[in-house]
Amino acid sequence: MNNRIYLSSPHMSDEGYEMEYIKNAFDSNWIAPLGENVNKFEEEMATFVRSKAGAALSSGTAAIHLALRAVGVEEGDIVFCSTLTFSATANPIIYQNAVPVFIDSDDKTWNMCPKALEKAFRKYPSVKAVIVVHLYGLSADMDKIVELCKRYNVALIEDAAESLGTLYKGKHTGTFGDYGIFSFNGNKIITTSGGGMLVSDKEERIEKVRFWATQSKDPARHYEHSELGFNYRMSNVVAGIGRGQLKVLEERVKKKRYIYKFYKRELGNLEGVEMMPMNSWDHPNYWLSCLSLKGKVRPFDIIEALEQENIESRPIWKPMHMQPFFEKYDYIGTDISETLFNNGICLPSDTKMEDEDLSRIVKIIKKLW
Repeated sequence: MNNRIYLSSPHMSDEGYEMEYIKNAFDSNWIAPLGENVNKFEEEMATFVRSKAGAALSSGTAAIHLALRAVGVEEGDIVFCSTLTFSATANPIIYQNAVPVFIDSDDKTWNMCPKALEKAFRKYPSVKAVIVVHLYGLSADMDKIVELCKRYNVALIEDAAESLGTLYKGKHTGTFGDYGIFSFNGNKIITTSGGGMLVSDKEERIEKVRFWATQSKDPARHYEHSELGFNYRMSNVVAGIGRGQLKVLEERVKKKRYIYKFYKRELGNLEGVEMMPMNSWDHPNYWLSCLSLKGKVRPFDIIEALEQENIESRPIWKPMHMQPFFEKYDYIGTDISETLFNNGICLPSDTKMEDEDLSRIVKIIKKLW
């Protein structure tokens, strides 16, 4: 059996930065939630994306959940959400007993379509928040989306779980809206094994999020709770991994870009192949290299051919409005997201791959043409 090639697996630094911070946590016996690594990771992440404050949490999902609470989403409120995404984007809307309305993608970005969003605003003028996703490291068309949210005076939350290191017109994704969320799950461009971060320029609200995330413990000698709390804080050990990973983020982006360009050079001219869209204002992190197929070769032909050679790939996300749990909720669009799901594939994008691995992958794929 050939060596396993993963879609996108954890990649620790060669320099061992992570172990230095983990060792500090162990040496101080401070491995539980909170501690120097947590505080420093929040500061370093906020500084990197040029935001004023960050809250280190147990997951990106927790970050979205607390962002919704921070903007005041309550039972019965409507929240617009990108339909082409993973369920973790939409689930927190349900946690708040709110009502999702799913917004279609556009061909230009594969992300939330501003025209569909404007149509949704006209249909639901009392909407409480918008969650826009930066899919696969590609930035949404933020100028238009921000303008619409300001025009209707609606809070904007950016799900930048897949786009840490991506720039839109020179500014980091996750910093255009009221709140931005990042994920450090094992498959992300940098990982803490599991974890997330909520960033915002609203420093007082980030402090409130930290309060909620530590079980809403009031400042009293005894345990006093006047608000609902959550066990959402990141541990000091996990934060240490994150601090080390942050040091190699730009290196990881560089390798992801190399992988995308390799695929584009080798596969981009095959009949019916369209690489994921690139725009002059977008500087993506290329988290996953994706393509869309319009010819006789279908996504599952590639997936199965690679699978037989012990290589992992996967389809594009299945839109939320097509999911059994969410299909009862409204959807605004023209089915571009459904077309992307039917035609799209995510190719192996693991930063530990060498040229021989990439050559092996494209050789298998080319045999299908």
